Amino acid sequence: MNQILSLSLFRVIFAIPFAVFGVMHLMAADKMQGMVPAYVPGGVIWVYITGVLLILGAAGFIINKSVQLAGLLLGGLMLIFILTIHLPVVIGGDQNGMGSLLKDLALMAGALYIGNSSSK
Repeated sequence: MNQILSLSLFRVIFAIPFAVFGVMHLMAADKMQGMVPAYVPGGVIWVYITGVLLILGAAGFIINKSVQLAGLLLGGLMLIFILTIHLPVVIGGDQNGMGSLLKDLALMAGALYIGNSSSK
């Protein structure tokens, strides 16, 4: 398989979960607002903002526009999730949060790699 085709295909496949997660944030914001740390004002608005950011990042990957920026911003968003949501849960003794932390760490690495590998 041609490397350009495979990289484009993998970039789109990688973007699909971000788009789905974004739509899920918009459709179930009231149920997800409990994940916003209590010390962050605004509550549910952050769930909506996150949903929009996830969709925009996925769109950048899918339409192959501003891929570097999309990768950097999605990677940064994942780092924010790790530091503000998952790490406090794990440090608090709930090891069930480790799976979410590692998932977002892998998504962060993938987003940064794709963004760094793109010329757009």
